[in-house]
Amino acid sequence: MNPRTPKEPLGVPPEIQSRLEKAGLRRTLATRAVLGLFLARPPGGLTHAQALASLTARGLDINRVTLYRLLDRLAACGVLQRQADDARTWHFSLALPTPGGEDEGALPRFECDACHRQFHLTDASEPTRAVTHDLFAALARLGHQGNRVDVSIHGTCAGCAEPAA
Repeated sequence: MNPRTPKEPLGVPPEIQSRLEKAGLRRTLATRAVLGLFLARPPGGLTHAQALASLTARGLDINRVTLYRLLDRLAACGVLQRQADDARTWHFSLALPTPGGEDEGALPRFECDACHRQFHLTDASEPTRAVTHDLFAALARLGHQGNRVDVSIHGTCAGCAEPAA
């Protein structure tokens, strides 16, 4: 008999658990199922429609509005990241921790417009990274509370530019 309960996603990293707890998100069946989808790390992330189709195929009957709200909440607490493509369709993907534990919102990223994979530019210069921190400070001076800065460069990744022969 397997001691693990099938309701909990296997191998949920502690930083994700921590973000869920800080945000006060309940561990509903839908939350666990959505986490399971994204912990599998689909390349390029998933749109709302793709996530709904995948969950339905796995036998979970979830309302499309409930799913959209859950994806939004997971993005707001930093478990998922979302980005729009040229057609203004949201793509959601797991927000991976960055080396050294730096806030991922402080690092610029490159997104391939062909496959929608994202690459953190961890070797960006310190002045480049300092810009995002300056933006947070400017917001704070105005009395606002910034949660994240989305700095992305779009183009075509090496894998899509030169597909394997």
